[in-house]
Amino acid sequence: MRLLLAEDERELSRALVTILKHNQYSVDAVYNGQDAVDYLETGLYDGAILDIMMPKKDGLTVLREIRAKGDHIPVLLLTAKAEVDDRVAGLDSGADDYLPKPFDTKELLARIRAMTRRQADASDAVLTFQNITLDRSTYELSSPKGSFKLGNKEFQMLEMPMVRPGQIIPTERFMDKIWGYESDADLNVVWVYLSYLRKKLTSLQAAVQIKATRGVGYSLEATV
Repeated sequence: MRLLLAEDERELSRALVTILKHNQYSVDAVYNGQDAVDYLETGLYDGAILDIMMPKKDGLTVLREIRAKGDHIPVLLLTAKAEVDDRVAGLDSGADDYLPKPFDTKELLARIRAMTRRQADASDAVLTFQNITLDRSTYELSSPKGSFKLGNKEFQMLEMPMVRPGQIIPTERFMDKIWGYESDADLNVVWVYLSYLRKKLTSLQAAVQIKATRGVGYSLEATV
């Protein structure tokens, strides 16, 4: 699951990135509101954590802009402002939750899980294509022949094409979505993870295949 963190306090941002990555989240960090808007426009994120007091654009402005564009991404607001009126303003602007500073790490993680779970509940919790299913809550890939519990990156690699079977996904989009813009990982890592998934699909006797279109990307296709 990929999150965008927009927090202008660099030391706090680094600490939060470390915590989130330790808890199996992929994270991109930005330090002002305009960058937050630009990053969110890519549609690569499953949730956003926005500080309210940021340079260029504050968190409420960012929130209003993305909601006005029809973006329903789950958003958690972080701020030193704890007054009721500020909380109301954030929620009325379209925030899913609100956490005043200082906060406990366990509460932050619980709120992130809650808001992303609500988003998953609003969409399909289980993806199905031909004879395979992918459970978004347990990361389990299954067919009538058995099942595998996928790792975080494997799950994300398969989730993307299962949401849109038959649609070619560029290699660069896998990289941006799963490893992040600032990753120094080689593009070949996408092929490596897809090869892991192909072996699992073969073991499950899946009626689907991960098809490579040279120079373009990968798609999930039916074999029957």
